[in-house]
Amino acid sequence: MSNELQLIDAAKAGSADAFADLVRSYRERLLRFLLTRCASYADAEDALQDTLINAYRYLHSYDPRWRFSTWLYRIAIRNAQRIRSVNVIELGELADEESDPLLHCIAASESENLWVSARRLLNDDVFAALWLRYAEDMSVNDICKALDRSASWTKVNLMRARKVLDTEMNRQRNEGEAYG
Repeated sequence: MSNELQLIDAAKAGSADAFADLVRSYRERLLRFLLTRCASYADAEDALQDTLINAYRYLHSYDPRWRFSTWLYRIAIRNAQRIRSVNVIELGELADEESDPLLHCIAASESENLWVSARRLLNDDVFAALWLRYAEDMSVNDICKALDRSASWTKVNLMRARKVLDTEMNRQRNEGEAYG
């Protein structure tokens, strides 16, 4: 962690190399997270690029009382929301994925994937909380900060999300037994 704080200080002092070293370890995790929040890989890459640019531009506002990852994910969430809003305005509505056979095949092959079910069943903020907790191993306090939610909201919605997913897994298991 102290190495991270040293990199932050050097980046704040104007070192682009220090900033590059700082975000290198977050780049892939941020992209995976953004893929769950964006309509396409290209949108996720755009949101990632915007996140890194904004992080560099506003690094002076980073408060070291919080984890750097929490601050980055908060920026990423805002960028993903902005890109989604722009796409909806530009398209008038989201593209019809049912007409794309490749997307249909991918969806069918991932039907057992818990994260796919979670993405389908949970709203954006609850899914983000679940992802940050279990995929990114963030604490409840860091999730609260990243999502700008209270600790109560975070705890209650993590519990509700687990119940929803447990119900869905039981439903899928029962369907599998009925066909087997």
